[in-house]
Amino acid sequence: MRLSSSRVFLRPQVLALSIAALLPSLAAAEVALPADDAGSAAAVVALDQVVVTAQKRATNLQETPISVTVVDAEMMRDRSAISLGSFADGSIPSLRVTPFATRSSALNIGIRGIGAAGDANQPARDAGVGVYVDGVFLGRSQGLGTMLYDVDRIEVLKGPQGTLFGRNTEGGALSIVSKLPSGEFGGRVSAGVSNYSGYNTGLHLDLPKVGDVSFKIDAVQAKRGGTTDNAMRGENDFNSYDKRGARLSALWQPSDDFSALYAYDTSYDGTTPYHTQVLVAGPYLSPLQIAGASEDRRDSSIIGGPQEENIGRTDGHLLNLSWTLSDNLELKSISSYRELEQGQFDMGLVDAISAYTGPNTPFGRYSLAQVYQHQYSQEFQLIGNTSQVEYLVGAFYYHETAGDNAQTPNMLLWGPGGNSYTLNPATNPLNLDTVRIDRASKAWTDSLGIFGQATWTPASLEHLHLTAGGRYTRDDKNGILYIVNGAGTDLSFDDSWGRFDPMVNIAYDLGDNAMVYAKYSTGFKAGGANSRSTTYTAFDPEEVTAFELGLKSQFWDNRARFNLALFDSKIAHKQVDFTLPFDPNSGETRTTMITTNALNDAKSRGAELEFSVMPLDNLTFSFNHAYTDIDALDAIDPFGAGLEVTVQPLLAPKNASSLGIDYMLPFANFSALRFHVDGNWSDGFYTSEYDQTLTDRSFVVNARVALVDLPLDADGSTMEISLWSRNLLDEEHLFYKLNNAALGQTGIFNDPRTFGLDVAVRF
Repeated sequence: MRLSSSRVFLRPQVLALSIAALLPSLAAAEVALPADDAGSAAAVVALDQVVVTAQKRATNLQETPISVTVVDAEMMRDRSAISLGSFADGSIPSLRVTPFATRSSALNIGIRGIGAAGDANQPARDAGVGVYVDGVFLGRSQGLGTMLYDVDRIEVLKGPQGTLFGRNTEGGALSIVSKLPSGEFGGRVSAGVSNYSGYNTGLHLDLPKVGDVSFKIDAVQAKRGGTTDNAMRGENDFNSYDKRGARLSALWQPSDDFSALYAYDTSYDGTTPYHTQVLVAGPYLSPLQIAGASEDRRDSSIIGGPQEENIGRTDGHLLNLSWTLSDNLELKSISSYRELEQGQFDMGLVDAISAYTGPNTPFGRYSLAQVYQHQYSQEFQLIGNTSQVEYLVGAFYYHETAGDNAQTPNMLLWGPGGNSYTLNPATNPLNLDTVRIDRASKAWTDSLGIFGQATWTPASLEHLHLTAGGRYTRDDKNGILYIVNGAGTDLSFDDSWGRFDPMVNIAYDLGDNAMVYAKYSTGFKAGGANSRSTTYTAFDPEEVTAFELGLKSQFWDNRARFNLALFDSKIAHKQVDFTLPFDPNSGETRTTMITTNALNDAKSRGAELEFSVMPLDNLTFSFNHAYTDIDALDAIDPFGAGLEVTVQPLLAPKNASSLGIDYMLPFANFSALRFHVDGNWSDGFYTSEYDQTLTDRSFVVNARVALVDLPLDADGSTMEISLWSRNLLDEEHLFYKLNNAALGQTGIFNDPRTFGLDVAVRF
């Protein structure tokens, strides 16, 4: 089902009028209940309170003066979300998550149209939205598609977070918080099946405390076959995954004043690429491709080819220490070491870029790459408060070593007239030792940050909260591109950047249940060099300066919540990727790319609205909307004879919304039926800076119904049985679309409808 041209969105003028009308009532809102219900509803019918650590200390979401969206474990189960890639459905309107091109092993993430990179899939290039797990920054886009463990919540922090989170958070940050060991025996075991030959299992086990130490074991697994058949018999289909991982955590608490958390995690992420489909055939394509071109989703590729799994492996160690030095002072230490290996075997573009060049000529570009990385980081935080001031000072050090190489053999041969093809005997069976290495590079990063923040609440004005903070960051980055087009080189760069990121926030309480705030903040994305280029020329950091006005409110005896943020951001020195146009007659199969900084600044303005209401016990409605208006930029195209061109922003739909309904129905006096449905719609957006083509508008519906709390024994063990579906309506939209004069229009479709049955036991 493709969407029509009709659009549903809030115009800025309408939104502004709505805000003006709501502000007076929300400031003092306490809506009266019917007389019969007023006595009990406040105690029974209320939205859950949400705790976040967005400011490096635990605070109530509604008392935290920044724009934050929180997804808890129950919300993730409702959406059958197993990894960060699951948020590609648009369930958080201001957050956009897409795979890097066809490869779901590496994710491209943007918030408010800021932070996404045309290609961060390389060692000396960084993303602009930071991803953190239990306080540890994850340095590469690769590995972000791995399966999540036992997550307590994911906090989506919007806008620059340069003061408390530091480098590579110009668009915002995703903070993933894991559940801690409880010290009491208990847990959850689950198993499920789904279409496309899918199945999943999970174990989350808390062990009894041994002395002062609590242990927790998490093991997860999910596998699904491909959603697009590979036309070559016996080869892996496209868009499959095989994810699994385990995490062991131990919490030592010898006293009330000290705790030490150690965790080790290991994961395996085997995927095959998305299939890039020919929508409208170009003049250089074969009769096979011309006949198979379609603007509707195909069940199978037109041309088949060898397809191995893209295998990624991650391992990490975490040590978090916490000392309570006094009633008002705490010292924290976050230490981490992580390793990453990611392989790439990508035949997903076989239909889209295979030009017919005559009989017995090679084609079928197999994009192969290996990425490796290790990182270690150390952060100290001193957190304290006085009668009027809450403060935090800290220091952060990060080191990363990363490298990559790439090969692009042609695996197929054209038959006469382009009506058939065979395997290329020169490359089959594949022996990587005999295939030319197109490029190889290695890069090193050292980053040091010193930061602080303080909030003053004057004794004479207890409703006023004044916050100021800043962070100094010193980045040292160097790299070497030692193979270009199969030949050894000594191209290198060695650069350093120092900067200060300030933050000022003024918040005012409008009674006990509402707050307004104004915030100024900055952030940046680190500079670097593009290993896909032939020059390895360094580019400068990208910078964002943002103003934000916000309102947070709860009313109707905490049965309703309304949050609003208005933002105005300036993007300077935007990093722009340019790719050498594809020439079917060149004989070259590698991608050549150069990254430069834009010539001018751009503005990103918009609004975010979040509304939740519980009109009845066990019934909740939620509505979120994001409006983003972001400027295009000018840059010099290095492949276009120095011409100045206009570049559109990436992953920045003008309007995006999400609507959710949750209902709990008592069942058989001992259990309950829980219903969830969410609908997520979005305008199209740009995914490539060198091809200015909008993707489709989208509308994705997810649903789940669960029979919960079925008693199993006298000890309190319960069972949960659930039916779920992602993309329930089997809607089709292109989340990636390209135009090429020689090859035509191509694109990647979203996942088709998936559905399954899960069973879980809590004990």
